[in-house]
Amino acid sequence: MSIPDLILRLEAACRNVSESINNSCSERHRIVEDRLMRQKARLLLDEAASWSLLWYLYGKGNEEIPEDSIVLPTTSHLDACQFVADDHNAQLCFRLVQWLEGLASKALDLENKVRGSHVGTHLPTSGVWNHTQRFLKKGSMNEKIVQHLDFDASTREHAQPLPDDKRQDESLLEDVWILLRAGRLEEACNLCRAAGQSWRAATLRPFGGMDHTPSVEALIRNGKDRSLQAMELESGINHQRRLWKWASFCASEKIAEQESGKYETAIYAANCSNVKRILPICTDWETACWALTKSWLDVQVDMELSGGMDQYRNSDGAIEGSPGQGDLNSQSYLGPESWPLQVIKQQPRDLSALLQKLHSSESVHEAVSRGCKEQHRQIEMSLMMVDIPRLLDLIWSWISPSGNDEDIFRPHGDPQMIRFGAHLVLVLRHLLADDMKDSFREKLMTLGDLILHMYAMFLFSKQHEELVGIYASQLARHRCIDLFVHMMELRLNGSVHVRFKIFLSAIEYLPFSPDFDSNGSFEKGSFEEIIERVLSRSREVKVGKFDGSSDVTEQCRLQSLQKAMVVQWLCFTPPSTITDAIRVGTKLLLRALMHSNVLFREFALISMWRIPALPSGAHTLLSLLAEPLKHPSETLGTEDPDTSDSLREFWDWNEYYSCDATYRSWLQIELDNAEDVSNEEKQRATAVAMETLSSSMGLLLREGNPWLVPTEDQIYDFVEPTNLELHATAMLCLPSGECMFPDATLCTSLTSALYSSVSDEVVSSRQLQVNVSISGKDSSSVEVALRCLATENDGFGPNKLADGGILAAVIAAGVKGELARFQTGVTMEIMRVDAWYSGSDGSLGNPATYILRGLSRRCCIPELILRCMQVSVSLMETGNAHESHDELIELVASSETGILHLFSQNQLQEFLMFEREYCIWKMELLGESAV
Repeated sequence: MSIPDLILRLEAACRNVSESINNSCSERHRIVEDRLMRQKARLLLDEAASWSLLWYLYGKGNEEIPEDSIVLPTTSHLDACQFVADDHNAQLCFRLVQWLEGLASKALDLENKVRGSHVGTHLPTSGVWNHTQRFLKKGSMNEKIVQHLDFDASTREHAQPLPDDKRQDESLLEDVWILLRAGRLEEACNLCRAAGQSWRAATLRPFGGMDHTPSVEALIRNGKDRSLQAMELESGINHQRRLWKWASFCASEKIAEQESGKYETAIYAANCSNVKRILPICTDWETACWALTKSWLDVQVDMELSGGMDQYRNSDGAIEGSPGQGDLNSQSYLGPESWPLQVIKQQPRDLSALLQKLHSSESVHEAVSRGCKEQHRQIEMSLMMVDIPRLLDLIWSWISPSGNDEDIFRPHGDPQMIRFGAHLVLVLRHLLADDMKDSFREKLMTLGDLILHMYAMFLFSKQHEELVGIYASQLARHRCIDLFVHMMELRLNGSVHVRFKIFLSAIEYLPFSPDFDSNGSFEKGSFEEIIERVLSRSREVKVGKFDGSSDVTEQCRLQSLQKAMVVQWLCFTPPSTITDAIRVGTKLLLRALMHSNVLFREFALISMWRIPALPSGAHTLLSLLAEPLKHPSETLGTEDPDTSDSLREFWDWNEYYSCDATYRSWLQIELDNAEDVSNEEKQRATAVAMETLSSSMGLLLREGNPWLVPTEDQIYDFVEPTNLELHATAMLCLPSGECMFPDATLCTSLTSALYSSVSDEVVSSRQLQVNVSISGKDSSSVEVALRCLATENDGFGPNKLADGGILAAVIAAGVKGELARFQTGVTMEIMRVDAWYSGSDGSLGNPATYILRGLSRRCCIPELILRCMQVSVSLMETGNAHESHDELIELVASSETGILHLFSQNQLQEFLMFEREYCIWKMELLGESAV
């Protein structure tokens, strides 16, 4: 669809909605509500008027005079049409006149459709003075009453018809004026003829009734009529036109002097640009603007036809009367040969002066100058002046946040103005794309973006998320990304239907991947950039408002749920209508898989506590990905090594959290069975305990495919020394579960403790650096940054021990609460952790995934084994020993498995305590059986 067609559709939409509102108000008859609805309908019509103006100014193309309409010798009408087509000012005035007449014409049609119009519904011969005729036939005499019935009698005799005829005449002339104002000259003439005033129709449309509008349409409509050409061959070009204009001028002045009728005065004044006689009847902005613009256009044409406009200009370029013509205020000096000197001084110097006159209460009706202050009039006047920067400033001043409210993500102002402003920005950007200067372009882009952003947020606030993408796609890259990120975060806990609407809005209207413009920079926001920002922000720790006395475990559990919900955006199926939908769907699912693995690692580190509550974040992830990964070979394709690696890790975590859920289920049963329980409940507890051991041992005893150990490690070969970096955000938690608020002293102590978790030799040889800082003001979390040199088996080549190397060892000590020279039992609850390879200049490179997997193995496998020992002891206590207990002992003790070094000193002590307890219960059972 072309932009001009779009403008017309916008205008039509506003008019249709306005009409619908008016119709509904007519049916309901609820006074207060209807008043508001009718006000809304009025505003829609005002908006439609602005769209109509925009179409006339920019959408209506320039028309050339067709060759078959050119006649030789030429005529005044042909010259007038050529002048209007070529001259910028004249063309602008002509378009404005067309616009204003079009508005008036549509208003008549609407009036006729809604209420039934009275315009033009006069009885035949209603223009004949029947009452006066009967009065004269009776022989009555009155010097104030005309003695003849010809149309010139009133002027000649300085008298009037009877009041009844006068009122009827005035009513007829009012309708004629309304039709002329609406550009319906032919209807006005037909009305005059039908009312018995054919003479008046001839004065309105001379030259044999031909259309003398200076337009290509009028030329074509007149066809090959040679009457004007013949007339002007005899009398001279423009002679008859000047005579008609002068006669109309004289008539308007004479009628006005005798106060014969305001409408008749205005009708003839409009024919001759006699502005001072037209304006008194113009009581609204559109009519006054039409009168001034049409008069100015006609005078420009008259001057051109009288020998060119240059002869009327003074040294400053202003239009004025020619020297030697006498006082232009004294009309006795001037005849038809001097036309248009009689009305030149009434015309504006330029469009700015015309609009200024509309503001002046001395020149126009008070309602007109008051109308200039209305918003839609200010919009229209800015469009007429092509002052787009001022127009944008106006709209933004009406809808922008006021006072101290600077929240750009909350819509302000009138919704209709916000909508209109957004659509206007889009249309102007397309219309003026090739004609914008740099300063203008910057204004239209920056301020236009603010207006579009405001409307997008308005749509979002009204639950029209599916429409947001249309407007967001036109924003600058950073604004588009910020907007969608904001919406996705606000609707994170909304219904799946609502979130899917936002997903569709983004993926249908934005490119999936970043596009580059001709300058090599990103052209607009992409879906991938939005998703990456959402994923990144979702991992940011929001602990600033945590209550230090509350349970850290519960806080972490709830926050993990919010992190997991973000993956939902990646699990939606893209519509088949977008480009390369299958590939896009595959990329989204792979990104969901990779991000889920990141979260699984973090969730595991904050779910070490032996409590019945499930890690809700992890299980939410598993449920979100369950359906998409039912057939991974179809949805992902597993040929790519990175894809296979990510998929393998996902299934490892799936198995781990399954074991974790079974254990927590057993733990809940044990807590519920603290009092005396029935045999049935004891049997259920035993069954769940057996299942816990079986599932956990299945994970621990996997042959050839150890848990979280990749089949192949990527081997990096660096030319220069390479570093490893690990950044973590953590909360410090007391054994009671309460949070410790960090300060500078605590950060210093933690830094020292982390250094002490490895030997001095390792610190020196690996150039270990530790930095601990508070996350932010009033925050309850700390930022831990570790850095060391990469070495063989820890950075270069495969990590043979699958333990994450030195950086994983340092963090694991904090997670397990075994930091030397630190408060006993205080653990680091890891909220976020990342690891990378980095250069000597500190720049981050590829992710060092092996560190994070190794950290997970250091923390999860010992804890899983200890849980198994706990369950095994419980079973032995009830006389239900599990056959895998000895295998568990051998697994830890064997040097081949490499599991023993994953245990910390305290964990080994706890392991031995469980084994001791197990043996005691076993001996008691053996003793009882021997007895």
